[in-house]
Amino acid sequence: MDHRKKTVKDYIRTIVDFPHEGILFRDVTTLFADPRGFRMCIDQLLHPYAGEEIDTVVGLEARGFIIGGAIAHQLSVGFVPIRKKGKLPGKTLSQEYQLEYGEAIMEVHDDAVQPGEKVLVVDDLLATGGTAEAGIKLLEQMGADIVGCAFIIDLPELGGRKKLEALGMEVEVLCEFEGL
Repeated sequence: MDHRKKTVKDYIRTIVDFPHEGILFRDVTTLFADPRGFRMCIDQLLHPYAGEEIDTVVGLEARGFIIGGAIAHQLSVGFVPIRKKGKLPGKTLSQEYQLEYGEAIMEVHDDAVQPGEKVLVVDDLLATGGTAEAGIKLLEQMGADIVGCAFIIDLPELGGRKKLEALGMEVEVLCEFEGL
């Protein structure tokens, strides 16, 4: 295939039966490792927000940190991580969310975002939307103005996009994969 005609999706590797049997894991590390693929990904994630005022990029743990840092650099704005419970050293706000089996908690420093700050939320994958919803709730508690949510991959069968849109979020994705 001619390298210039590749899409972001072409750089994403699928690993069968990881982390469990029956799962098709969409591995973005192959995308991140390729300089052209990574630049294309960041450029395309930024494109819908051209001309929008964005004060801060918020990345969801953990691959959201990689793309979030690159996007923040391109925009010359700050970056804020939303992490799993117990990873941030300062005073935090916490938000529980549902996993397939059980619950988890996301946290953000309580002073990471100021009221009225315009933020872009980013992550690599939108599945059920639980992690993103927890991040959105944390940002809304702090009074952030969420400009949008951007993901590399959407797994539409899991309903995450519909969940975030029901919360009033603008959702952008670069590609979709069928299945789980």
